[in-house]
Amino acid sequence: MDLRPRQRQTFTGFTITEVQRMEHLLNEFKEKSLEDEFCKKLARVFNRSSGRAGKPVVKWTEIQSWFEKNQQEGLFKETSVDAAKKSPVAPEAPTQSEKGEDLSRLEFEARSSKDGAWYDVDTFLSHRFLSTGEIEVRVRYVGFGAEEDEWVNIRDSVRERSVALEHSECRKVKVGDLVVCFQERQDQARYYDAHVIEIQRRWHDIRGCRCLFLIRYDHDNTEEKVRLRRLCCRPNIIAKFGEN
Repeated sequence: MDLRPRQRQTFTGFTITEVQRMEHLLNEFKEKSLEDEFCKKLARVFNRSSGRAGKPVVKWTEIQSWFEKNQQEGLFKETSVDAAKKSPVAPEAPTQSEKGEDLSRLEFEARSSKDGAWYDVDTFLSHRFLSTGEIEVRVRYVGFGAEEDEWVNIRDSVRERSVALEHSECRKVKVGDLVVCFQERQDQARYYDAHVIEIQRRWHDIRGCRCLFLIRYDHDNTEEKVRLRRLCCRPNIIAKFGEN
């Protein structure tokens, strides 16, 4: 059952964190900030952040309108070093992978040991080596303060951020795929790993994708039928689709 209300929540404004990020981006990328793809990417970042859980979805056109208004009014300003570290486009991270690629351009998510859910990483604060030879990193999650900083195992609890899909991209999801699903409960709303068990393909309408995806959550083995808007795909699935 789709637990989202039938009536879409009305967008009521950006959060303080989102405004701070847009101010920083407007200062750094004044001309580029009006481009459609730039605004679409930022909308995906905002909508995937834990700080927007339970809040109305941000449309990329609303972000573009914000940039246009603030450019016209000349409200862009210099940002502090702390604000620069919070840029959603390039969060701090180790600079090189095993393959030698630059990771500073990637975005990451980490699995909290407190609830097993995945949260977007704002900043990698530090790292340490365990006696077992494994590495842990201390992360700060998007939308959370220092009191929620956490040490996580870099091998099994840190990965490249999952990708939100547009309605026209539903064909990228296949039975058996590992996805990240937004699980809504009365007392919580969090992103958990799940596998796609069955797909009911349906015609799209003015509301977008109407397909139903039966998923099974990895952490508790419960099953649920959800729509595409609650799913995020792993980057390797996106790459595999592009090769077909």
